Amino acid sequence: MELKLLNEQGQAGANVAATDEVFGREYNEALIHQIVVAYAANARSGNRKQKDREEVHHTTKKPWRQKGTGRARAGMSSSPLWRGGGRIFPNTPDENFSHKVNKKMFRAGICSIFSQLAREGRLNVVENLSIEAPKTKLLSQKLQTMGLESVLVITDTIDENLELASRNLPHVLVVEPKHADPMSLVFYKKVLVTKAALAKIEEMYA
Repeated sequence: MELKLLNEQGQAGANVAATDEVFGREYNEALIHQIVVAYAANARSGNRKQKDREEVHHTTKKPWRQKGTGRARAGMSSSPLWRGGGRIFPNTPDENFSHKVNKKMFRAGICSIFSQLAREGRLNVVENLSIEAPKTKLLSQKLQTMGLESVLVITDTIDENLELASRNLPHVLVVEPKHADPMSLVFYKKVLVTKAALAKIEEMYA
């Protein structure tokens, strides 16, 4: 498999050889969907809380007499059928949202994503990506020159200037290879990988 090598002007030069084991796999939509859903579910904090009819602050007095009013019988105003009453099956903070994904499946899913990105031309390689000062404007201009707006940048080591400059750009994320998660790989329109990071990715998933 060969990937495009971009220069600082965003022009494609010589191709870079990449292993087919990582960047030449078949597209497995079901597996990719599974690992993306699992990643999102495992990121949930699970801190939502609702009250049941025991916890809502209501009197236990019967709202009206049982018979003769013409209205439906009611025993307590904390009934789940009433506005402001307790929930029948309330959400609790100890609810577990986690999904289990085997390591082998996760690795295969990440490789499938990388392979599809390469086929669609959304994955490009650069020699190196750095800026002189931690200024958002410098990074924004550099990415604009390269024709990149929504981009996930994967570098072998995150330079401090690059990290600080990218924080205020809503459609730019800079990560190391070990932190390239399936949601980010799918979300961003382009993925830019440095040569050194490419070698690390091949070492991790090949």
